[in-house]
Amino acid sequence: MPSCPMRADRGALLAAACAALFAATPALAGPEEIQIYMDELDAPGELGLDVHTNYVLSGDQIADYPGEQQSVHRLRITPEFSYGLTRDLEFGAYLPLATLDNRGRFGIDGVKFRLKYILPRAERQKWFVGANFEIGRVDHRLDINPYNAELKGIAGVRFGKWTAAANANIDFTVSGPAPGPASLEIATKLNYALSPKFALGVENYTGVGEFRALGRFGDSEQASYVTIDTNVGRWDLNLGLGRGYGANPDKWIIKAVIGVPIGPKR
Repeated sequence: MPSCPMRADRGALLAAACAALFAATPALAGPEEIQIYMDELDAPGELGLDVHTNYVLSGDQIADYPGEQQSVHRLRITPEFSYGLTRDLEFGAYLPLATLDNRGRFGIDGVKFRLKYILPRAERQKWFVGANFEIGRVDHRLDINPYNAELKGIAGVRFGKWTAAANANIDFTVSGPAPGPASLEIATKLNYALSPKFALGVENYTGVGEFRALGRFGDSEQASYVTIDTNVGRWDLNLGLGRGYGANPDKWIIKAVIGVPIGPKR
């Protein structure tokens, strides 16, 4: 929270992702995960676990298609397992995507897999750059298109007590009954460390729109969160209270990303 033989695999992965982007169709970013990706990676051979949760306190009761699950008063719980492949490459698996809906019914709603790469850095380098590719299948209750993918650009910098990071999220459909163009979201994070173990911040998730009509912010989903990043012992916590606007039907959301210590202390 990845050596030379693997570079060909990385190139093939990127080529496949780009081909899918321009040949396939869009998907909204997965609401099972509300997080800004930064430069954290598991060490080679290290296993990690983050548990993503969010709960929609209030919003509009609408359905984009028949059979869609309502998000208001829904709890999402997603364990994300990760494994360090090399110093700069990490594999991840969301197993499973789960929900507890507004009637108290529990459901297993799919799986997703990812590869995260962070460009090797020089000693004392303050900035970082990388990418993440994610693909998976979700239940019809969460998305009319079952197979979706995302290509994420990652960048950030640390200066003193400040940390700033940004993600460019390109979402697209791999297969499904409702194809459409790929869409873009820009997500940003600004943190200020009050102590080595406690930081306050702001996260913004700004939908820019479909690639054929970028800039239609009012027709895209937006959300802003006030966040706390801290740790208790070996447990890492990212907690946030957010407000949705634009085309986002979720008005008030609480979220947490819990880093669970499951491996030996390093």
